[in-house]
Amino acid sequence: MGEKNEQKKKPFWKKWWFWVIIVIVLGVGAISGGSQDNGEGKKSAETMKTAENDTKEDKGSDVPEPAKEEDDSKTKKEPLEIIKPEPQEPEEPDANQEETGEDDAIPTEYKSALRSAESYSELMHMSKAAIFDQLTSEYADKFTDEAAQYAVDNLEADWNANALASAENYSETLHMSKAAIYDQLISEYGDKFTEEEAQYAVDNIVADWNANALESAKNYQDTLSMSPAAIHDQLISEYGDKFTQEEADYAIANLE
Repeated sequence: MGEKNEQKKKPFWKKWWFWVIIVIVLGVGAISGGSQDNGEGKKSAETMKTAENDTKEDKGSDVPEPAKEEDDSKTKKEPLEIIKPEPQEPEEPDANQEETGEDDAIPTEYKSALRSAESYSELMHMSKAAIFDQLTSEYADKFTDEAAQYAVDNLEADWNANALASAENYSETLHMSKAAIYDQLISEYGDKFTEEEAQYAVDNIVADWNANALESAKNYQDTLSMSPAAIHDQLISEYGDKFTQEEADYAIANLE
């Protein structure tokens, strides 16, 4: 029991110098490893760059450069498509302008004669020949023959319609017979319509010839105090009213 307690020795890893050695060893290893990595990194980068250059050279030898294709496309121009304009129809001349130009060349006397002719046709339903005579008459309009001729040549009128209107007027106001109206329309001293125009009028007029004969008979009786026999002769006379025998008989039978 009297033995001395021997002092135990500490393990070497608990010594301070041990950890100093460890730190030094680790530091040296880190420095050497970093330099090796940098060398290998540089070598790897150079190797990749070389391989990339080789690849570009290989491609350039087989494939045409895009820039050259672009230049060629710019050099070669496609032909332009020429669009021809559609043919256009020539514009028709303005009728108003033509009329204005022609109107300026027409003498004032001619234009006045034409206006007068239009009035005679529209208001009095006169024939072409009667209008010419009226325009040149010494007792009427006194236009020159040239002005009157211009007027009747340029007058827009329906001469058949004028003849019919005149015939209706003779029937309604003077109670004339069909034959007497025809003679009046074509007479040189009457209306001076053509035979065709006069025939159109009497063929298309709506009239009661019996009534006309009776009205004429009453007029002879009231104004001239004529006998029924004398009235009858006047109604059918070739130089009188020119009613038919039947129409004259109707008139005498219906006199009061």
